[in-house]
Amino acid sequence: MPRDEAIAARKNRNAALVEAMVMAAIADGSIAQREMETLIRRVIERPEFEGTRPEELNALIEGSAQKLSHAKKLEDVLASLRQRLPDHKNRLLAFGLAAAVALADRKTTREELGLLKTFQMGLGISENEVQDIFTAIEANQPLNEVLGEPTERLFAEVMVLVSVTDGRVSANEASAIVEALAGDPVFRTLSMDRAQLFVRDAMQSLSQDGMDKRLVVMANSLTTHAQRVKAYGLAARVAQAGGNRAPELHVLELLQATFGLADDEVAKIKREA
Repeated sequence: MPRDEAIAARKNRNAALVEAMVMAAIADGSIAQREMETLIRRVIERPEFEGTRPEELNALIEGSAQKLSHAKKLEDVLASLRQRLPDHKNRLLAFGLAAAVALADRKTTREELGLLKTFQMGLGISENEVQDIFTAIEANQPLNEVLGEPTERLFAEVMVLVSVTDGRVSANEASAIVEALAGDPVFRTLSMDRAQLFVRDAMQSLSQDGMDKRLVVMANSLTTHAQRVKAYGLAARVAQAGGNRAPELHVLELLQATFGLADDEVAKIKREA
C-alpha cells in the first residue's frame, strides 16, 4: 500500500509543521491575531500544504492545540516532531515556520526565544541556518528564499522523476544517473555519499508529495534559465538511456512546460543528450 503510506506520511509531516507553529504561537500563553494571520499566510505559501482545504487547516490547528495542552514534557513533543520529520529539510522548515510565527509582532518574548532555542537544539539546526532564517523573516521574504532546495538536489531529483515514472528504474537509467552524479560538472562539489542521500530524499519527496507538487517546487527553486536548461538536459539524458518510452517522454513534456522552454531549445538539448 505505497500510496496509503505516502498519504499518511504527508499528513503526519504537515501536522508536525502546524504543531511547531502552534507551539510558537502559544509559548507566551495565548495566540495573538497577528500570530494566527502569520501562521495561515506561511501555510499558504508552502507547496507542502497545497490542496489543503480551510476546514482541514482549522482541524490541524485545533488538533495541535489540544494535543499540546495534554503534553507532559517538551522533550516528548520534540521526539514526536523528529519522528514525523525524519529529514533535515523538513526540520529546518519546521523551525522556520515556528520562528516566523514567534516574530510575527516584531517582538519576541523570553518564552518564545527559549522555545526557538530548544527547537534549534532538538531539531539539529545550525547557527548559520538560524541566522539565515531570521534574516529572511525580518525582510518579510517567503521562507523558500532561504529554505529552497539545494540546486544539486533538484538536479538529482529531476533525473529520479524521469526514471520512476513507469514504476521501475531500469538498469540503463540507474547507470545514467550514477554517471551524471559522478561526472557531470554540476555535481563536482558533491561527495558520492551526499549524492546518494539526495537521490534517496528525492524518491521520498516524490512518494510523499506526488509529481505535481514536486514540479511546483522545481519551478519555484530553479529560477534561472541556465538552471532549467541544465535540469531538462539531465532528465533527457536519463530518458534516452531508458529508451525514450512514452511515460518518460510525457515527463519531459511536463518539465518543458514547467520550465518554459521553447521547442527549438528542447530539440537541441535532446540532440546533445
